[in-house]
Amino acid sequence: MRVSKRATGALAVGMAAALVATGCSSSEGGDGDAGATKDGAITIHGVQPENPLVPANTTETGGGKIIDDMWTGLVEYPNDGGAPRNALADTIETKDSKVFTIKIKKGTKFHDGTEVKAKNFVDAWNWAAYTPNGAANGSFFSDIAGYDQVTSVDPDDDGPQKAPKPAADKMSGLKVVDEQTFEVTLSAPTAVFPTKLGYSAFMPLPDVFFTQKPEVFGKNPIGNGPVKFVSWEDNVAIKLTRFDDYNLRDKVKVKDVTVKLYQSEDAAYADLLGNNLDFMETIPTSALAGEKYKTDLGDRAMSTVTPTTAFIAFPIYDKRFANPKLRRAVSMSIDRQAISDKIFFGTRKPADSWANPLTPGAPAGNCTACKFDATQAKQLLQEAGGFQGEMVFYYNADSSHKDWMEAVAQQVKTNLGINARAEGIPTFAVFRQNINAHKMTGPYRAAWQQDYPDVENWVNPLYVKGGSSNDGLYSNPEVDALAKAASGAENLEASHQKFGEALQKVDADVPTIPVYFYGQQSGHSEKIKKLELNNVGELDLSSVEL
Repeated sequence: MRVSKRATGALAVGMAAALVATGCSSSEGGDGDAGATKDGAITIHGVQPENPLVPANTTETGGGKIIDDMWTGLVEYPNDGGAPRNALADTIETKDSKVFTIKIKKGTKFHDGTEVKAKNFVDAWNWAAYTPNGAANGSFFSDIAGYDQVTSVDPDDDGPQKAPKPAADKMSGLKVVDEQTFEVTLSAPTAVFPTKLGYSAFMPLPDVFFTQKPEVFGKNPIGNGPVKFVSWEDNVAIKLTRFDDYNLRDKVKVKDVTVKLYQSEDAAYADLLGNNLDFMETIPTSALAGEKYKTDLGDRAMSTVTPTTAFIAFPIYDKRFANPKLRRAVSMSIDRQAISDKIFFGTRKPADSWANPLTPGAPAGNCTACKFDATQAKQLLQEAGGFQGEMVFYYNADSSHKDWMEAVAQQVKTNLGINARAEGIPTFAVFRQNINAHKMTGPYRAAWQQDYPDVENWVNPLYVKGGSSNDGLYSNPEVDALAKAASGAENLEASHQKFGEALQKVDADVPTIPVYFYGQQSGHSEKIKKLELNNVGELDLSSVEL
């Protein structure tokens, strides 16, 4: 499980979803855009991406935020919480929610100067879905007819046997009609399908991608978005620059963007205070007490809420964590309100549901395992046969997770009598590599930031067998069946009802532990005259004026 990328959509986030930081517009660019800043450079906070930058193989925010800026998809999610709208798509038409005809805008370009055509979507989607290519986001194409023919199942889940070669290397449900048009046939009507199309898994790839190894492309990526890649020095910085041939709505006004890859949020905050960092998405917990960040930053401080939930995930592949009663015991031993009050000073809300309540279709208050009850937790632990040895809770140490993870471990130790402690892994990239390799030996910090605005995104990737972010290898055939029925429902109302039923099954199994719903405190430098955050709290580069 990850903190994912983007996605906003059909629900206003509240407080400051499209927040203007300071000042008002003026024209200095001379290019006809009100408030345009012709050039200039900014530095923003980032962390080392887990993998080379290939959209369909990026499942975390370190790389995901950069991909969001470097690529433009078929649809986009407005900052103000409005419904998804066409971006690169000219039209998306369907009569039955099963067959979609997608026409893209003519004359848009990749950063290498080649034109974006319908085949660039079809080829990218087929590459991502074909399981031998190992794209982490491949399961997002499971709605498309013929997906079952381009995928194969590992017979022993990463054991000595290898998955057989799929029957085909292209999905039958994808067809190029002409240079600007392609047709998508789904295996069943899926009302939410158009909403998904702004997620990075669905981005187009240039022809050159298919002439080289993905990892080579990903270290020098070519997108089609408002900024293009310049360079990447591991654990130091990724540099981007404006793509002047970009001709869609969200052009950027600044010229150069440096994503500085920090190993410490406190160091980044010090740079922010000194105006050496121009934007920091999440203020460290050390600056939250007494709203210190507001005193430090004044009108450079920003606050919003986002459709993001912090979890603790279990490595269910480790037999010590296979018993759902043990997992429920751990969950019910955690006092979420105390963590919210003492660690986050009320800026986070205790989680009480499996899907974030800001998400369309999300059932409220459906996490019975989220209730703090130390007595029942002890009884469940006893029924599970106890826990032998040390329970280590892991987190990435390059972000502000130490305090709350140590609080969780201490509560488990105090309320269950388990020898529990928290341990930091130095960088997010290494942390995620261990998770993806299924090498975690204890519960670990996770989070989910919705990819698109529908409860489906809180079920299929996380709790369906083979889901792109089902990192703990949770499996329940009843959940899979309900999710499949929900995905193929004839309308969103029926779909949401079925996903709610699936989450009831998830609640009985407790494959993860929802801990808190995110609130977000951000800050910017004095250099920034205006900026907006998107609906998940990320910086909208196209809004920045200096």
